[in-house]
Amino acid sequence: MADNLAGEPGSGSAGRVALVTGAARGIGAATAVRLAADGYAVGVLDLTEESGKETVEKITSAGGRAIAVGADVSDKAQVEAAVARVRDELGPVAVLVNNAGVIRDNMLFKMTDDDWETVMNVHLRGAFLMTRAVQSQMVDQQFGRIINLSSSSALGNRGQANYSAAKAGLQGFTKTLAIELGKFGITANSIAPGFIATDMTAATAERMGVDFDTFQKAAIERIPVRRVGKPEDIAALASFLASEESGFVSGQIIYVAGGPLN
Repeated sequence: MADNLAGEPGSGSAGRVALVTGAARGIGAATAVRLAADGYAVGVLDLTEESGKETVEKITSAGGRAIAVGADVSDKAQVEAAVARVRDELGPVAVLVNNAGVIRDNMLFKMTDDDWETVMNVHLRGAFLMTRAVQSQMVDQQFGRIINLSSSSALGNRGQANYSAAKAGLQGFTKTLAIELGKFGITANSIAPGFIATDMTAATAERMGVDFDTFQKAAIERIPVRRVGKPEDIAALASFLASEESGFVSGQIIYVAGGPLN
C-alpha cells in the first residue's frame, strides 16, 4: 500500500469517488482500502454503518478519505439514501464495486424459499439497485467503472444452487451493462474469484463439517499456484479495472483462481 492514500497528482483517480458494497470485511474491505490507496475517496457500504467503521479507520489513518454507510442493498429506499449520502459527502460516484453477498448453502432438496430468495435479493437485486442508483452520476461524468463480484461457483458447485445461479446471473448483468453504458465512457466487468480465504469460505467449510485449515490444504492441492487466494489478490485486479488504463476492457468475466478452471 502507498504511504499516503491521498493519490498522486495526475493519477486519474484523485478527486474521484468509489463506492464498495459489503466493505466491512474480506474482499470488500481489501478493495476499499486498495482503491483509497489509489487516490479515491471511498464510500464503505455494509449492512450497518457501525460495521464499516473499521475499514474506514484503516483508510483515514493512512491519510485517505472514506465514510461508512449502512444499507441493505436489496432495499430500494435504503440504496437510494446511501448513494445520495455518498454523493453529498464525497462527490458523485465514479467507481462502483458490487461485492455485497451472502451464502445460504444447502442441497436443492433441503433448500428453502428463503434460502433462495435471500441470496438472489442480495447478489442480483442488490447489484441492480446499486448500479441503477449510480449510473446517472457516471453518465454525467462521462466516466464510470462498474465491477461486479461473481465467483467460480457460477460454473456450478454442489450445495450452492442459489449462489451459483446468482453469480452466473451477475455475469450476464455485467455483459449487458457493458453494451448499454459503453457509449458514456462507462465500463462494466466481473471478477470471479476462486478459493479466497475469507469468513465466507470458512462458513462453507463449517457447513461441510470440515476444519478450515484442512479445507484450505485440500484446495491448495487443486490450485496450480499452490496457495489459496487472499482478498488483496482480488483488490489488485479491482484496482486495474477501476483505473483510466482499463478503459478498453469491458464486458469481461475474469476468473482469479490461481490457474485455469476446466
